[in-house]
Amino acid sequence: MSSEFDYIIVGAGSAGCVLANRLSADPKTKVLLLEAGGKDNSVLIRMPAGVGALISQKTAFNWYYETEGQTHLKNRKLYWPRGKVLGGSSSINGMIYIRGHARDYDQWRQLGLDGWSFADVLPYFKKSESNENGGDGFHGGEGPLHVSNGKSEVPLFKTFIAAGKQAGYPTTEDFNGFQQEGFGPYQLTVKDGERWSAAAAYLKPVLNRPNLTVEINAHTTRTIFEGNRATGVEYLQKGQLQTARASREVILCGGAVNTPQLLLLSGIGAADYLKRWDLNVVADLPGVGENLQDHLDVTVQFECTQPITFYTFAQPLKQLQTGMQYTFFKAGAGRQQGLEAGGFLKSRAGLEMPDLQFHFVAALMIDHGRKKADRHGFMAHVCQLRPESKGVIALKSLNPLDPPLIQPNYMATENDKRSMREGVKIARDVFMQKAFDPYRGPELLPGAPVTSDDDIDDYVRRTSETIYHPVGTAKMGTDRMAVVDTQLRVRGVQGLRVVDASVMPTLIGGNTNAPTIMIAEKAADMILGKSPLPPEHMRVAEDKSERFAAAR
Repeated sequence: MSSEFDYIIVGAGSAGCVLANRLSADPKTKVLLLEAGGKDNSVLIRMPAGVGALISQKTAFNWYYETEGQTHLKNRKLYWPRGKVLGGSSSINGMIYIRGHARDYDQWRQLGLDGWSFADVLPYFKKSESNENGGDGFHGGEGPLHVSNGKSEVPLFKTFIAAGKQAGYPTTEDFNGFQQEGFGPYQLTVKDGERWSAAAAYLKPVLNRPNLTVEINAHTTRTIFEGNRATGVEYLQKGQLQTARASREVILCGGAVNTPQLLLLSGIGAADYLKRWDLNVVADLPGVGENLQDHLDVTVQFECTQPITFYTFAQPLKQLQTGMQYTFFKAGAGRQQGLEAGGFLKSRAGLEMPDLQFHFVAALMIDHGRKKADRHGFMAHVCQLRPESKGVIALKSLNPLDPPLIQPNYMATENDKRSMREGVKIARDVFMQKAFDPYRGPELLPGAPVTSDDDIDDYVRRTSETIYHPVGTAKMGTDRMAVVDTQLRVRGVQGLRVVDASVMPTLIGGNTNAPTIMIAEKAADMILGKSPLPPEHMRVAEDKSERFAAAR
């Protein structure tokens, strides 16, 4: 079977949903959106409290990947959840709205990526956003992606912020505004107590467009080329191999894992590597699959002396009650995801930007929640934001249905180890502040016996896990290892772009969902030949220049 479209988008995740919306806005343009997963109609997806089950359980919505053994983490194979459903990982993530630091994007510009400075990307962040607090210099008020304040009445979130202040750190009201550094509240991609994924924001409102075709359970197996031009794709659906043709472009939006796998299977990668697999070389791009970066995470956990944590709702009868109350009335504890405060800090003096992120959770989680807690407690995720360690995505087989090889190569440098170690010390210090006196029980993890630097390093090696932010495996750049140019066009071929987190040349300092949506909004204008939105120069805390004074 074969069909003809103007654009074919592979992957209905955060980027793919944005592009499906923007490219199909012209009724004369035919768009095909292919998603390997299924529909996002589960109550677990709609209900913010369902995030724990979505990440921890083997459901149809999760690729449930596993890394290779990690040399620097006691050879452990780490679990990598990724979204396999309309909305992609935005349908199973923690719903935290973070953009990263303004300097992340200025550094992209310094790498030679014209059009990707903070001033250039800020208008696209704002275009995508509808912030509960309204629009201003930093925020949008009328975009598709609803961003709201946390609504939990659990006092521990404010306690965490107060403890951070008592420990001597700054506070901030808006991690995405003038000042990222400090402790403060997280904003969430939640609307009226419902997860607001990229599918909810961008795809569902336009599903009735006659020029937009969405195929689910459609696993793309390769990109079709005529010469060096991408002209379509093959995909498997219901056991049948289908073909679709694109008269304008094929756009890969599979994410940092699936996009490089598909590029390699389509003959785009290092020529010597492709030949070893007996694959036809369409373009010799040695950077495909390289430059993998991810945020590693470790937790500091305490027992809570008062029964005020989300452990209350973990009991079977309470879970049933929570689910029914949400399903029938969209009310109750199901409207909360248990993670409404955090912080961005520097592990040492002299850094321009925070290199640590903290997520405070009013519950205990071990191994992504796959091991159930047995008591009330609270915890802080300690995340190293700017890892020097880099890994690779490669092929395990030529079967496109097999998962690729995932080798993040965590903790390969001494600086990465130092940063995580200092993060654990900071989290412990914050939890020992007076604000936590009414709630703090014994330290559960790392535990009292873990005191020396060597002890902490060993704890990190034994227990650290991904915090779900892989990027960089089809990076944008101008050097030999770049896979796409500044317009996100795959080098050496025509008619093919990559639009997802894999194009990030460096890992931004924060959660990656909002930046991926921004990239897709910006890419949509590129694809449609529109002039980019005018840059907006907003001062941030690190700016010393007087030229920004009037902007604040």
